Amino acid sequence: MFSKLKEKLKSWTKKVSEEKEIEIPKQKFVKPSVKFNVGIQKFEPDLEKIKNHLKLAKEKRGFLEKITSKINKVKISEKEFDVYSEELEMLLLENNVALEVAEKIIEMLKEKIVGKELLKKEIESEIKDSFKEIIEEILIEPFNLFEKIKEKTSDQSKEPYVVLFCGINGTGKTTTVAKIAEALKKKNISCVLAAADTFRAASIEQLKKHGDKLNVKVISQEYNSDPAAVGFDAIQYAKKNLIDCVLIDTAGRMHTSKNLLKEIEKIARVCKPDTKIYVGESLTGNDAIEQVKSFDWSLGIDGIILTKADIDEKGGTALSVGFVTKKPILYLGTGQEYDKIEVFDKQKFIRMLGL
Repeated sequence: MFSKLKEKLKSWTKKVSEEKEIEIPKQKFVKPSVKFNVGIQKFEPDLEKIKNHLKLAKEKRGFLEKITSKINKVKISEKEFDVYSEELEMLLLENNVALEVAEKIIEMLKEKIVGKELLKKEIESEIKDSFKEIIEEILIEPFNLFEKIKEKTSDQSKEPYVVLFCGINGTGKTTTVAKIAEALKKKNISCVLAAADTFRAASIEQLKKHGDKLNVKVISQEYNSDPAAVGFDAIQYAKKNLIDCVLIDTAGRMHTSKNLLKEIEKIARVCKPDTKIYVGESLTGNDAIEQVKSFDWSLGIDGIILTKADIDEKGGTALSVGFVTKKPILYLGTGQEYDKIEVFDKQKFIRMLGL
């Protein structure tokens, strides 16, 4: 990930260093002239002259050290930064970073390094560290979903914890719901699934198939029925049977569909989910930005799960969705099997980027 970006930073810092090179004129060493009065028993060096020459030599060395230290330090000018910023921006775009996010990252980098006095040997590490800091600022630390569920269900009222999943079709949303159900079972947290995608053909059967494999109850109705009613039924079932958590799978028509967004808004109003999770594909880049913006605007999402992270060699989508929503990435899907999901680790992600 970001290998081209690293190469570009190296070439850039090398160029900046070379442009700042100044040849230091060699200084001739002046030998102190020492006067000796030679006699049979007399040896009298001129100590005053020796002291003066040593003082002069010391002053010259001090002056050279000051000059050298200044030459070893450089400042990256705004003009120099602008020359290379376009190339850096293109490399970010090639790594699936959305345009508006790439522009913001460049702007933040500019604020951190332009005009800052740096040692030439530290330019590359300084820029690299600045990139790291920017990414750390963009990515929010994920909360622990399991702890939130346990915290609520430990109450004697036994109200189930409700999680609503949204996102467009084809991103692996239904499979992700099943993965979370499996993870809950391993944590001894009981759950029920709500097949609230009553629009897509075979969606109910798909979720039921997962439920059978996991031995988890699936609540469903007929196709084209009210998805909010399905979610409500699942919550009532959970209350009656003292089940800890309800996972609601929703329809995933295109994010531009007003009907879909209104439908999901209604599910949220009726079911009052404790957590709303957007499920997106890590390979989509700019498309993911528009999708997550729409769902966040309609629902106010709480967290993000990115699927197909195992075949994503770029990592830019994570930066993009994290930046535009200011919401944490909770999990990464890394395969089709139920255990192929991992908690998002910000520091591990940064190391994967090679920074």
